[in-house]
Amino acid sequence: MDSGWPEALLILTMAASTLIALARQLPLQNVFLAAFGIALMGGAASAVGFRTGIPFGPFMFGLDAGQQLFKTLPWAMPLVWVIIVLNSRGVARLILRPWRKTRNYGFWLIGLAATLTALFDVTLEPFASRIQHYWLWMPTKFSITWQGAPLVDFLGWAFVTLLILAFVTPALINKQLSRRSVPDYHPLAVWLGAILLFGTACASHGIWIAVAADAIIAIVTAVFAVRGGRW
Repeated sequence: MDSGWPEALLILTMAASTLIALARQLPLQNVFLAAFGIALMGGAASAVGFRTGIPFGPFMFGLDAGQQLFKTLPWAMPLVWVIIVLNSRGVARLILRPWRKTRNYGFWLIGLAATLTALFDVTLEPFASRIQHYWLWMPTKFSITWQGAPLVDFLGWAFVTLLILAFVTPALINKQLSRRSVPDYHPLAVWLGAILLFGTACASHGIWIAVAADAIIAIVTAVFAVRGGRW
């Protein structure tokens, strides 16, 4: 994202604030281990996707995506994965707070975090591909798309997130968490703030169907997250 230093600064700030907020709950080494695992696996998935079209569908990164690592992966993509996955998991924790003591809570948390990641990608796609041109989607055999992105893209984000969390979740568990833990709304603020940015950009470009989708996703998620956080 060389063409706009504000975007690069925003990504760095969001990543830093996400890790700092998480460090209030977990040992610093756990935070760095989780972030490294997410960045490595998410970045690898994006690189493989760029080369093979699997698992997101055929696409290519645009020049506006910024300087590429190994002539394959824009430098910001690993950080984007960290921001999306950690904050989606944080929002999922808020939503599932009333059931945090149930037996299958961990599995529900991973599944909901993957779903929220896919929903976040729904809001991201019009902004990233149609407005900012960070990547460009190639035609596929299936004509049904969302703002140019094939539906398999969202399944790919969910699947990769499931795989990532299967490996990094042990580092994200606070074994000293008290029974009356205070809900953390920072992930929700970051998650909704990003969607507000995407929706505002889409509105300025007249992509109203994307604005409507952003609003629905943001409102429904916020309602469930605030409800869960108050439990």
